[in-house]
Amino acid sequence: MKITRAVVPSLFTVLNMFSGFMSIIHASRGEFLAAAWFIILAAGFDAFDGIMARITKSSSQFGVEIDSLSDMISFGAAPAFLVYQFALVQLDGFGIFLSSLLMIFAGLRLARFNVQLVGFDKDHFVGLPVPASAITVASFILNVMNGVEGFTGRGLDVLPWLSAVLALLMVSKVPYDTLPKVSRRAIRKEPWKFVFAVLAIIVIVLTGGNAIFPLLLVFIALGIIRYCIALTKRLLHSGTRFEENEPVRHSRIDS
Repeated sequence: MKITRAVVPSLFTVLNMFSGFMSIIHASRGEFLAAAWFIILAAGFDAFDGIMARITKSSSQFGVEIDSLSDMISFGAAPAFLVYQFALVQLDGFGIFLSSLLMIFAGLRLARFNVQLVGFDKDHFVGLPVPASAITVASFILNVMNGVEGFTGRGLDVLPWLSAVLALLMVSKVPYDTLPKVSRRAIRKEPWKFVFAVLAIIVIVLTGGNAIFPLLLVFIALGIIRYCIALTKRLLHSGTRFEENEPVRHSRIDS
């Protein structure tokens, strides 16, 4: 293969894939803290491969495909295995089923994304992004392992429900914002995205990563709230149009 500038973003994609594999290795050894951090590290590499593709102007169909394959490992198989090993192994077969939802629905989400992709730049995602789902699971386990107040011993209580909800959100039609593009034009267009991103990074650093889970819950909830508001407006608008177009019936009195 001819070596081109497309190697740069592909290198980050490979690091994403390798991080997902390392998460599986650590989870199999019971090293759940390291396994969770490797999923978050994979998400960092996943973000950088998109940034580098835009900088080098090397976006391609090959990049889309290998990115999806990497995401399937790092954000599908790795979090599913981590959830199972961490808590759901106690539920036997039902635990296998619940944890597998994160992998199966991630695969469905990625396949739908690829067949619906038009161009390489996106304004929003339809359904919860697969990396966001994986980081939500990983950050919850981080808080449990770090003994954060309110999280200690809550794995078996929360993870079955969390896995099911995240799986459904991935294949839903709830829209979610993409990461802000690093450019002057993007900053002028949507400055609030950059403000929120910078504040989120500061809070995450100051809390040693413990704030990742609550911040992601806010992100997930905002998407659902906006979808519900938009759906309500559409229903009200369609109802108004129906009333306006409904024919007027006049009573007729025969003499």
